[in-house]
Amino acid sequence: MTENKLYSIQMLSVQPDTKPKGCAGCNRKIKDRYLLKALDKYWHEDCLKCACCDCRLGEVGSTLYTKANLILCRRDYLRLFGVTGNCAACSKLIPAFEMVMRAKENVYHLDCFACQLCNQRFCVGDKFFLKNNMILCQTDYEEGLMKEGYAPQVR
Repeated sequence: MTENKLYSIQMLSVQPDTKPKGCAGCNRKIKDRYLLKALDKYWHEDCLKCACCDCRLGEVGSTLYTKANLILCRRDYLRLFGVTGNCAACSKLIPAFEMVMRAKENVYHLDCFACQLCNQRFCVGDKFFLKNNMILCQTDYEEGLMKEGYAPQVR
């Protein structure tokens, strides 16, 4: 098994007139209607599982990860080996598997991605501004510009 790699999982239907293939997980013949092909081997659906959480990899997606001779789901691979960072707003750790928002080089928890003056949460398509490394809504950004003595260009 190659170290630190992403592989695809294929679900194949077993043709009734073909010789049963051996399962890489349990070494028994696969007599089921469907089988999985991953890592250039064939598997029962129940035998291709994440080494950490035991989830059936054919059910949670079409990929698996390998590292240190472990077969892992995406979540556990990222949890164990992914790069973590800190939220630019709250400075707390962001686990590698968590969804995030990005603004330039800053990374935020989804819950922290809000105007840092009025705490307004942003919806998809909302304008936000990054000024002096602070996330601002349009209203607070424009009010700040007015206080600084120049008005924003409206286009």
